[in-house]
Amino acid sequence: MKKPLFEKKIILKLKNFIIKKVSNPEEAEEILEETLVSASDCLELYSGKSSFFTWLCGIAKHEIADFYRKKKIKTILFSKLPWLENLASEALGPEQIILREETIKKAEKTLKTLSEGYQRVLRLKYYQGLSVKEIARQLNETVKAIESRLSRARKAFAKAFVANGFERRLPSSG
Repeated sequence: MKKPLFEKKIILKLKNFIIKKVSNPEEAEEILEETLVSASDCLELYSGKSSFFTWLCGIAKHEIADFYRKKKIKTILFSKLPWLENLASEALGPEQIILREETIKKAEKTLKTLSEGYQRVLRLKYYQGLSVKEIARQLNETVKAIESRLSRARKAFAKAFVANGFERRLPSSG
């Protein structure tokens, strides 16, 4: 049996840390998931200079800030353009929301079939929203090398997605 990446004890402790900062349980759960994904992507960067939990809390603080920054942007956008919220709600009716969630799960499953290097650049680009330049800096590689790896990773992802019997066209992530 494969050992989990993070122990339940540390996940519960991290969740409690996030709940103290956020107070909304649904938002805390979402932030916890994002924190664990980010931590697993950057695990080799953990240097041991602090405790593992302290390192995770640092990542969680960044994820909390990102969460509220995105939430603020949506609030400002919808307050300035109220018709946009109605349009977004109509566009993402119950069926579309379920379809989008299923597609995200299928994409996550497909991503896990790729090499570690491809997974990493795709996560940095599409999950963390980093630019190619930022990815290159973080991975200590040239921009050209990252552009090339991203291109190959996208092709490998598309091929694996289709090979797994999933649709070729993905719904927009909004």
